[in-house]
Amino acid sequence: MTELTGPTTQSERILSLDVLRGFAVLGILVMNIQHFSMVGPAYFNPTAYGDLSGLNYVVWLFSHLFFDMKFMSIFSMLFGAGIVLMAERMEESGRRPGRVHYRRTLILLLFGLAHAWLIWTGDILYSYAMCALLVYLFRKKQPKTLIILGVISIAVASIISLGGQFSMEFWPEDQVAAMAKFWSPDQEQVAAELSAYRGGWMAQNEFRFMMAPQMQISGFLFSVSWRAGGLMLVGMGLYKLGVFSASLSDKTYKKMILAAVLLGLPLVLAGVWFRESTDWAMETGFFGGSQFNYWGSLFVALGWVGAMMLFCQSNAGTRLYRSLAATGQMALTNYLTQTLICTTLFYGHGFGLYGHVERTGQFLIVLAVWGVQLLWSPWWLARFRFGPFEWLWRSLTYWRLQPLRR
Repeated sequence: MTELTGPTTQSERILSLDVLRGFAVLGILVMNIQHFSMVGPAYFNPTAYGDLSGLNYVVWLFSHLFFDMKFMSIFSMLFGAGIVLMAERMEESGRRPGRVHYRRTLILLLFGLAHAWLIWTGDILYSYAMCALLVYLFRKKQPKTLIILGVISIAVASIISLGGQFSMEFWPEDQVAAMAKFWSPDQEQVAAELSAYRGGWMAQNEFRFMMAPQMQISGFLFSVSWRAGGLMLVGMGLYKLGVFSASLSDKTYKKMILAAVLLGLPLVLAGVWFRESTDWAMETGFFGGSQFNYWGSLFVALGWVGAMMLFCQSNAGTRLYRSLAATGQMALTNYLTQTLICTTLFYGHGFGLYGHVERTGQFLIVLAVWGVQLLWSPWWLARFRFGPFEWLWRSLTYWRLQPLRR
């Protein structure tokens, strides 16, 4: 079957895309480590667990301002860009991309299911695969149309969230109580989660099997699908406009940074002030209070994109540029490796540090993982064509073992 042969070769890669993807996969860990190392509600409500004063507060605020939802946004846009890039490359060579796209997407979905149900419930691969099944159909739309459709999709989740807040007075009392208990868990809940994740793999499954379906059903349907899918559409549009190729003027990229500084960061800061002024109340904090960062993060994400494209224009060929590009070429492997490293550190089948490491310590671990992945990615790709999981993904997609060694 000729249409199923030939993944993207090294010479066909757009290195600025790889650099940005590498930057994104590293940045995602800043927020994910909170999910790896602390009880679940602390990811949404930082007062739910652990110390939130002094340096711990500084680390939380820095992470919230510059990373929370920003790098997931970049990664989602790049995923959309990748769909268009792959389809264009195949069509240019006379092949039909549909079967390849849907096969590789279904394999990614299986990766996501295994990741979430067997290792870590914070998985995003399942959601990306589900969104990719649909957004592929829009790949030939004009950039303006893609961006408008993407923003509309992103807005749907915002409307659902605000609708949840305004309808809360009509909720059954037990539903309100359950929501409040999730937002601010009592000592019994915290102790149960700590015990589970400090235990062995089987003990962890008690919480994994409870949280995975919530994330992949209700979380996906009411929030993640609309935002991730919308951002993929936006990413398709931006790719077609040349934003990710580092080929636009530096003035354009500087305007993106300016939008982040003048619009994005003030919105996110306003959200911090609002939530703190209401003492992190669930009624406003989970719904309306989250909307400041929900929208502000889009501008900050675009600012990061602008900054990285300027970096690519002025630092092409430098050691850091090559390391980031290699990290991005192995994004799936590095994403899953972050899970393996962090679950080994924090869960009971490893060192059992779950709930013991404050935010300052978490950030130091992030820096260490960054250093490892920036070093090992170029080392690996100097010897092998693909990262381990990229090789497996491609081999399953094309129904034959791909050459691995260089």
